[in-house]
Amino acid sequence: MKRILYLFLIGIILGITACDDTPQDVGDNDSIMPKFEITLPANLDSLGGKVTSATIEVKNVSTGRTTTYAGEADVSLKTGLYDFTYTGEVAVPGDSVEHRITVFSQNVELTHSNSTVKLTAFESNDNDDFIISEVFFTGTLQPSGNQYYGDDYIKIYNNTDHVLYADGLSILESYFLTTQKYNYTPNIMNRAMTVQAIYTIPGNGHDHPVQPGGELRIVDTGIDHRVANPNSFDLSDADFEWYDVSTMPAHLDIDSPTVPNLDKWYCYTLSFWVLHNRGFKAWALARIPIDKATYLKNYLYTFTYDIVLEAGSFPMSQTKYYIPNEWIVDAVNCSVASNYTWNVTDPSLDRGWSYCGNIDKDKTRYFHSVRRKMLYLKDGHPVLKDTNNSTADFNPYSIASEIERKHTVMNVDGTKCTTETWDGVTPK
Repeated sequence: MKRILYLFLIGIILGITACDDTPQDVGDNDSIMPKFEITLPANLDSLGGKVTSATIEVKNVSTGRTTTYAGEADVSLKTGLYDFTYTGEVAVPGDSVEHRITVFSQNVELTHSNSTVKLTAFESNDNDDFIISEVFFTGTLQPSGNQYYGDDYIKIYNNTDHVLYADGLSILESYFLTTQKYNYTPNIMNRAMTVQAIYTIPGNGHDHPVQPGGELRIVDTGIDHRVANPNSFDLSDADFEWYDVSTMPAHLDIDSPTVPNLDKWYCYTLSFWVLHNRGFKAWALARIPIDKATYLKNYLYTFTYDIVLEAGSFPMSQTKYYIPNEWIVDAVNCSVASNYTWNVTDPSLDRGWSYCGNIDKDKTRYFHSVRRKMLYLKDGHPVLKDTNNSTADFNPYSIASEIERKHTVMNVDGTKCTTETWDGVTPK
């Protein structure tokens, strides 16, 4: 059964993240009063759950202005394109626990003839598995200024208060770009992530324990990269690397003798995989509950879309793999502001995005990564922020942690890093 909560907009303003106290989208003859239809999660709705407090955040996509309102309020907005975030707490009769819900929808067009915004809420649960703590996708530059490949990495972190086992945890990269949106049919994003790379940590279930506050470094190539590029750093002591048997003799991967390989389930490339070095992808962690052969046989996604060019519209069809959202334990979307179009994961996984560099092909992005924010120290190790909103959870454009820890070069001029931080901002 669907519970529909009609929220009428203007009322008590909780706070406005703008330059003044007057919402710029309010008021003239072009204004409308949108009606929200919020569908509660089925489990909460069936138990008679009711929203006890709520907040509505409205972002004007055109101006970038964000205004936050109290729930159950009337708001007058101009017609246009908006992002809506609804967060609230739901009380269930006979249950002393307050359940948190979140709704997020991008690029909602409000017009006089289309003023109803339909949003489906999901319950915000605490993650009891690994999270992505850092993605270093930009790479480094050689002293000549040329791009160097092979020293990119992803770090995963145990943010819980108990031991986690990394066995069977998969690293995913999205197929879709955060900078390019088509009307994919059928659209399955509300139930799955379309992927182009799947690499899995091997093990029998208890081979790779990670203590609270511990992390694993998953690297492209586990070698001392300073041999080939003095501006890079040593990754020969990493925990795992992804290795590809290339079918292209001119582009062979390097198999480190000191770093164990991930189990490659699938990757689109015929040579070797590198992270998108401008960050136009989403990366995620998943627990796939079936074996590789069964997965590769049964989880293909065929979709169609149209490419519109000056010469006309051209229908396209492709088949890729997908990972059900319920298998995914963490995700981070990345992009740059000048090209960002949409998130390529469902809002239940991530309703924000992070970045390195301000524009496409930004020359200053190298040596930088996105690093998850630290909330506080507990028993000597960081507790990291995890709200499923990468805009809020990550410090963008940070010096890579491996550069800080090893005091290696942090720019093409050869300047060595002399400081260390917990999260790219907070100093140690």
